[in-house]
Amino acid sequence: MHIILTNKYIIFFCFSFFFFTTIYSQDSVHIKNNNIDFVDVFRKIFIKNAPPRKDTGNVKTGKLHASVLPAAQYTLQTGIAFSIVANAAFYTSNDSTANISSVLTSINYTQKNQFFMPIQGNFWTKGNKVNILTDWHFEKYPQPTYGLGGYTSLANGYNINYTYIRMYQTFFKTIKPDVYVGLGYNLDYYWNVEETNPPTGVITDFEKYGLSKTSIASGVTFNFLYDKRRNSINPNSGAYINISLRENAIFLGSNNNWSSLLIDARKYFQLSNTNTILAFWTYDWFTVSGKAPYLNLANTACDTYLNMGRGYIQGRYRGQNLLYFESELRFKILQNGLIGGVVFANAQSYTEPITNKFQTISPACGVGLRFKLNKFSKTNIAFDWGYSKDGLVGPFFNLGEVF
Repeated sequence: MHIILTNKYIIFFCFSFFFFTTIYSQDSVHIKNNNIDFVDVFRKIFIKNAPPRKDTGNVKTGKLHASVLPAAQYTLQTGIAFSIVANAAFYTSNDSTANISSVLTSINYTQKNQFFMPIQGNFWTKGNKVNILTDWHFEKYPQPTYGLGGYTSLANGYNINYTYIRMYQTFFKTIKPDVYVGLGYNLDYYWNVEETNPPTGVITDFEKYGLSKTSIASGVTFNFLYDKRRNSINPNSGAYINISLRENAIFLGSNNNWSSLLIDARKYFQLSNTNTILAFWTYDWFTVSGKAPYLNLANTACDTYLNMGRGYIQGRYRGQNLLYFESELRFKILQNGLIGGVVFANAQSYTEPITNKFQTISPACGVGLRFKLNKFSKTNIAFDWGYSKDGLVGPFFNLGEVF
């Protein structure tokens, strides 16, 4: 999840406190390196003669690493906003190839009476035999829109108000090590949809495309997954490829029949024997048949964790087809692992509403800092500063890596 902070306003961001719990089901030994995290710093400052925190190098099952992070921020979209972000990670087996399971959720309420709550889970059964993906959202939150295609401008932006429920559930079965096939169900239900202060004297792209008070997309998904990452929270090697075909059907409750294809691929390289990681990400979305609802079209930050397109405001671009690519270099700043840094660049392109061709590229780049919140699950607090061709410069906040 990311939140953009505009530089046109005074920015306030602080951690009021942080809370960490680690539950052990059995005896443990000292962690095998000298890395530290925020909890170690907190204990050193406030707990006299605090014993070293422990972790089990060989035994994983039964241990839960959980982090809870209250935060406050001020943005143009929300006014003063308060959030509680929580992350939990655990293993279901002791195998050295076992994938880590994780849950990420947050509760957010703003000065403008906006409320949104995502719940995202990535669960692996013993032996990595079954992978269960959960992506649920509830939102009562105005989203900005600027029209369709890559030629739109910030000056034409306005808000769309709606209430929204998302329920995505996918089950993957192992067919060979690190290779899975799966079946899922996706529901997007929007109601009380309305434009707020659209440009006067013009018919908006939303109205041309088809504006309605209610929008329902309901369909099954057919999925292929290759995942060689052992830690999806903060990978240092491996690759990830997810291909998902979504078939929405009227008999399942959808407003109309349409289908889409999603390709999400990532690759991580550990440079030499260092802690420097070079990562690549492509996120591509295509309308295969029919007409997807306007609010379901590919748009900036439309991925599961709302992370793609750093440097641009959420919903900045929208279209029937999307090509996206990003690269990031991750490195340590302090040898104890408490603080790290990143340099990133990305580009997105959408097809135009009339020609249905890719005609523009919207690039962005930036730098960021990483603060180690949990050294056992490798969870970082991420602060990124992105710059886009729109001229926007603003930090983004994320719990965990962007991809």
